[in-house]
Amino acid sequence: MDNLILEGKLIQVLDPQSGTSTRGDWKKQDFILETTEQYPKKVCISCWNEKAEELNNYKPNDMLKIAVNIESREYNSRWYTDIKAWKMEALSSDSSSGSSAKMSAPLATDDDITGVNFSNDEGDDLPF
Repeated sequence: MDNLILEGKLIQVLDPQSGTSTRGDWKKQDFILETTEQYPKKVCISCWNEKAEELNNYKPNDMLKIAVNIESREYNSRWYTDIKAWKMEALSSDSSSGSSAKMSAPLATDDDITGVNFSNDEGDDLPF
């Protein structure tokens, strides 16, 4: 399971958690990333300590590329899975701005399409 990379849109940053363990103080920050697949999925990813601080550099709707480790552990005969970010970076704004520009382009009008007659001719043999 090396080099697991998730790309998507930052949907939400959850409330930070902190505490003290035998190894010292710790900070955890969870966030929700929505993937860019045909059927997008929302994934809850955890950041620990300095990565939790790094998450403050991003805001909702930013497109991110996240390198993660996935680990499961058993507790009282139940299994729990953690997805931990170990590297985060913003995706190039060039690719995202290009796709948004395509989405905001005006729709074609009848005059823009050549060679096709959209008028309702009386000689039309269609029943409707």
